[in-house]
Amino acid sequence: MAIPVGTERRQLSEHVAMVVREAIMSGELRGADYLRTEQLAERLGVSATPVREALMVLHSEGAVRWEPRRGFRVVPLTERDVVDMFAVAAFIEGELAARAVDLLPDAEVGRLHEMQGVLADAARAGDLDEVFQVNHEIHSAINRPGLSARLQTQLTMSLKYLPRSHYGRVDGWVEASVRDHGPVLAALAARDAEAARAAMRDHMLHIGELLRAHLDRVGVFGAGGGADPRSGGEADPRSGGR
Repeated sequence: MAIPVGTERRQLSEHVAMVVREAIMSGELRGADYLRTEQLAERLGVSATPVREALMVLHSEGAVRWEPRRGFRVVPLTERDVVDMFAVAAFIEGELAARAVDLLPDAEVGRLHEMQGVLADAARAGDLDEVFQVNHEIHSAINRPGLSARLQTQLTMSLKYLPRSHYGRVDGWVEASVRDHGPVLAALAARDAEAARAAMRDHMLHIGELLRAHLDRVGVFGAGGGADPRSGGEADPRSGGR
């Protein structure tokens, strides 16, 4: 886990929350592990305040829970959690792909095909950073035209727990980005809303299943029994104490 150098102070709590989410979704942090505020702050090179704020956000999301006199503890991740997150994302992105059929101009559809070529080249070259970046740009370009404010909130919540920094470690994710986009782009070019919806839905469910299988292989599901903290409890963060 690491915080980017030069991160603005007001953004620190958001970055800490993102790092902890990814650590949970990658299996680096397991169910029932305790998160000690001071230790996490030292590890990430930040003060305790943004860590405490981030853990309170994660508590509100259900990713960690506060235990009096002990501190924050990771809530065990289940297979159903992963399936549900991607089911929501698949529904939303499928709907947005269907809307994009009528909203994306021909030039933009053509640009998406060019971007997909760049993604495929990056995958062949093993450039995972480029694959991730272009994949993100493709999805954003498809989602943006039909995205309402409320749908944006729901989509953001459903994708918050994608382990982005572990993109290349999930078997099949890179290949899925290369193969699964084809039917989506073909449906957009054909102006077929139902085909676009189905293709994008299938793509999101596919990568969700790949992540579920990866987490199962590395033993994340059912992990628990984290040791109690050795150095005593933490003050309740809701009271402002350390």
